[in-house]
Amino acid sequence: MILVPDTSVVIDGRVTALIEQGEYRGATIIIPEAVFAELEAQANRGKETGLSGLAELQKLCRMKDAGLINLEYVGARPKLEQVKLAGGGEIDSMIRDVAIANGATFLTSDFVQAEVARAKGINVVSLKPEISDNFAPLLIDDFFDEDIFAVYLKARVPPYARKGTIRASKLVTIRDTPATEYELRAIAQECLERAKRHPDGFVEVEMPGVTVSQIGSMRITTTRPPFSDGIEITIVRPTHEASFASYNYASALKERLNIGSGGMLIAGAPGSGKSTLEQSIATYLSGENYIVKTIESPRDLMVPDKITQYTALDGSISATGEILTLLRPDYVIFDEMRRSEELAVFADICLSGIHVIGGLHARSALDALTRLTSFVDLNLIPQIVATIVFVKGGDVTDLFSVSAVFGVPAALQKIGDPQVRPIVRFTNITTGAVAAEAFHYEGEVTVTPGGDIPPVEQLPAAASRPVFNAPLTEMPEPAGASMMESADLDDEFSGLDEEDASSRVLQLVHSMPTYEIAESNPAWIVLEKDIQKEICRFTEGDIVVRMISDTKAAVYIEDADIPATIGKAGKNIAAVVNKVGVGIDVRSLNDLPGRDILVPAASLYGTPGTFKIRSEKKQLVLICPGYSSKIVDLFSGKEYLFTATVDARGEIHLARNSSIAMEMLRRHGAGEALKIRQVD
Repeated sequence: MILVPDTSVVIDGRVTALIEQGEYRGATIIIPEAVFAELEAQANRGKETGLSGLAELQKLCRMKDAGLINLEYVGARPKLEQVKLAGGGEIDSMIRDVAIANGATFLTSDFVQAEVARAKGINVVSLKPEISDNFAPLLIDDFFDEDIFAVYLKARVPPYARKGTIRASKLVTIRDTPATEYELRAIAQECLERAKRHPDGFVEVEMPGVTVSQIGSMRITTTRPPFSDGIEITIVRPTHEASFASYNYASALKERLNIGSGGMLIAGAPGSGKSTLEQSIATYLSGENYIVKTIESPRDLMVPDKITQYTALDGSISATGEILTLLRPDYVIFDEMRRSEELAVFADICLSGIHVIGGLHARSALDALTRLTSFVDLNLIPQIVATIVFVKGGDVTDLFSVSAVFGVPAALQKIGDPQVRPIVRFTNITTGAVAAEAFHYEGEVTVTPGGDIPPVEQLPAAASRPVFNAPLTEMPEPAGASMMESADLDDEFSGLDEEDASSRVLQLVHSMPTYEIAESNPAWIVLEKDIQKEICRFTEGDIVVRMISDTKAAVYIEDADIPATIGKAGKNIAAVVNKVGVGIDVRSLNDLPGRDILVPAASLYGTPGTFKIRSEKKQLVLICPGYSSKIVDLFSGKEYLFTATVDARGEIHLARNSSIAMEMLRRHGAGEALKIRQVD
């Protein structure tokens, strides 16, 4: 009997298995050179299938030497162009031609190859996956017992395993003898062959240096050089299935599963039990007569046969998502979303009206919100995610609802920014506490902790001039030096004539200490000080430095200082960027949100009073609530500036680019004593 096997049966080890069973003993086995070329090409790319196929051919050589078979190598080696066209069937055609030329029986486990061979009149034996449960034990079975759910094998390292349950596990050494490279190669080949022959087995991922296969409930991941520094095999299997009712907050989870819109994210660190919870939810929903589908890459959820498991269609998760919308399931379980493409598919399916449950790696609510904002538009998050479930140690630890509100973020309240803006908020369902907030600030998406923000630390400024990192109304004042209380001013100015009072006001203005508001990120504080130190070489006025992100800062300076700071063709600012290592956005100090300047003022008759100057983008606002609906004169020293009417809210509004407003700011910057007097 003459047999010509193709590449598929050589890789899965079926030829040698049949010879060992006595079926093809004494037969002549013809190996086409095209099979050698294809296996060699796969092995050179680091694919486990190529290495496994070459090991099978070596086994055939040993059978020939033992007199069990006759072995021949025939045919021409394919050219480079034919190797490149292997995916289109060029190599398969060369193998079939060898079978025709030798009048041989063609062995294959490839359905298309078998049908083409039959169409050409070739005698074909199509080897289908074995349906018997009587498979011989695998080499890796020796490493498992009933309590081990993960085994780690690496060359020159004693095998070790994770034992117990996800909720309580420990790392143990299985044996003292290190694993050898020969042993691991034999295990890898056996697992690959079994994955191809087992009815519940398949090769999920085959890339240079990495092979991921599934055999029943076991997922086997094999890595080898150049991807890893040596051959390594990791085998993971579930030790038990947890019922949905056994989890914390099971009743609350059931309620959240039935909400009208929005998806659910199951978050946690790798190995925390996300997939186990997902398959428990899938099993529960299927038992409630819902149509449930899964998207997995690799497919390793242990779910009932009623639930269909899908992977990337032709390498594209997007294509899988499009097909799922046509299938109209009630729920889709999306396991392990790692990339923006997968979150985009999650959003697309959710917005189409299908309930979606997805897995996401994150250690906390803050981390989960940060990852979402890096992948998905901020405004879209509340539309696609309604619930966040956190898993740790195999059980549910927290439940969060996701909502969109308008308000002042808690972090900005601490620095006195009153601007109302859209906020995406994570709220703990059981305690009602806000865990995290995301909002737009300075053109960037900012993610901060929720209501439990620690007090903002306030430290004396090291710079010689004020740094308005927060409105000065929020800054502390040293005891005995307050200029905000009129009672203190009465004592300060008592017994002084007008001229002496003016001089004393000027002294107090210059003696007031300056402060910086320390950010919660110490690295940002250092960067802000470094940037301020570099920028002050080109400026004369105030400098405000605010870190927007780890790689970008906004610098607010006076309009007159901007040209010198930027320099010719951006030379000066480029030098600063190269030195500090972060991008710098130079902005006008007039655009600084909420920049408030407190100006102590006294009337010409010595009656103390205060007013505040707020510099906004388009106007200058003088705030003097003690003079509401009155007409007042403003002076600089004894020099009259202008007369104005204070509105009912106690404010005087001046156009920001008017000569009067610019003169007010100039005189304040020069340290002149600004005075206010009511017109009788």
